[in-house]
Amino acid sequence: MSNDELYAAGLLNRALDPATQPPQIREFLQAEVELLTDLVVDGMAMVDVGCGTGRHLAMLRDRLRIGVGVDYEHAYIAEAHRTAGTGHLHFVTGDATRLPLRPSFDIATCLTNSWGTMSDKPAVLDEMRRLAPTPMRLLSVYAEASIPARREWYRRLGQDVVNESAECLTTNGGFRSEHFSEDRLRTLVGECTIRPFAGIAYLVLF
Repeated sequence: MSNDELYAAGLLNRALDPATQPPQIREFLQAEVELLTDLVVDGMAMVDVGCGTGRHLAMLRDRLRIGVGVDYEHAYIAEAHRTAGTGHLHFVTGDATRLPLRPSFDIATCLTNSWGTMSDKPAVLDEMRRLAPTPMRLLSVYAEASIPARREWYRRLGQDVVNESAECLTTNGGFRSEHFSEDRLRTLVGECTIRPFAGIAYLVLF
């Protein structure tokens, strides 16, 4: 199966169940929450690329002037609509390389290594730059240090790792998730600021 098929089968929902998460993964996810709480201020407009079920935008709903989440998996967008209700949060099924939005956002994010599962990474970055013209665009991606924790996490999800390379892990179910070095990130992203994050990841501001 492909990443698309696995996500359609509900892999994300299982992965977000704390019972499936090794401690380092739980700490990483909590660190993302704390980062956004510190970074996003009242009145911001935010777009979250690869938003899944919209958990980050839902958490920030009382601060945001407008929040838009985009994900290619329609089932996740439908769930985001159900949980967010009406108001200033909006969720759209769409392709991260051709986002159906106009450039009017204060911050663009792609979190929890969503970028590390996307095939056309440069096009996603271009869209984030277009939508948030000021330099407030943020990726969180896995570092090589994440490999042991991810191996255990994927095993708990029924996705045993069968291949490990310098750039990705691939499971017996076909799930493919990349990890990055600072050098590779600079090659892919261009001008950016990179800092270690939560012991197993990087934050990339570009």
